[in-house]
Amino acid sequence: MDLGLIGFGRLGRLLTAYLAQDFHVHVYDLNLDPEAVKKLGARPASLEEAASMPLVLPLVPMSAFEALMVQIAPLLQKEALVIDACSVKTLPVQWMLKHLPEQVSILGTHPMFGPDSASDTLFGAKLVLCPVRVPEKRYGEIKAYLHKHGMKLIESTPEAHDQQISRSLFLAHFLGRTLLEFGAEPLEIDTKGYRRLMKILLTVENDSVQLFEDMYHFNPFAAETRSQFLRALDTVVGRLDA
Repeated sequence: MDLGLIGFGRLGRLLTAYLAQDFHVHVYDLNLDPEAVKKLGARPASLEEAASMPLVLPLVPMSAFEALMVQIAPLLQKEALVIDACSVKTLPVQWMLKHLPEQVSILGTHPMFGPDSASDTLFGAKLVLCPVRVPEKRYGEIKAYLHKHGMKLIESTPEAHDQQISRSLFLAHFLGRTLLEFGAEPLEIDTKGYRRLMKILLTVENDSVQLFEDMYHFNPFAAETRSQFLRALDTVVGRLDA
């Protein structure tokens, strides 16, 4: 089956490498490196070509996602399936429902892995699924395919996903970015607890600042999570200053 992948960043490259083993992957990016695409077993494509495939994966930053939905809406096949992979779900799902034709199927997903953690295998990797508008039979086939590759599937609503991810992902990135600003680095005299902190730093330093900022600005629950964390921090500091 043909699959159109729009966006060839770090996640796009990772998914291209895996999907090209089972699909004819057609890749589009504004700054596409055709040779890099071919090395992964995929084919360079125009936006029109990628968006005309029966399966379409838009993998662009959240700040560019709504504009892309407007752009590809008239290019999609009538019974196409659009599968997003944004790290927040509420707004991207709303944008897809707003701009994509009614006959187009929509499946929201969030890969709970990235190029650093899944470079060798997807076995055991978690994937959140938000079945927005997809026929039951087709949805079942997708889940069977993912299970075959050893993935752990978590079904959720967009809102429930964003509530949890504002703590599990945004808060981890918030701490990691703070450690980077602080200048935390490996030390000879350290503790297991400090090494765990360094692992948090390492998980975020390869991700773009844009991803971090998008996770905050486009998650409706992130601001409250940040406020709760800062209030807790003030409480701890207050005890030390008492």
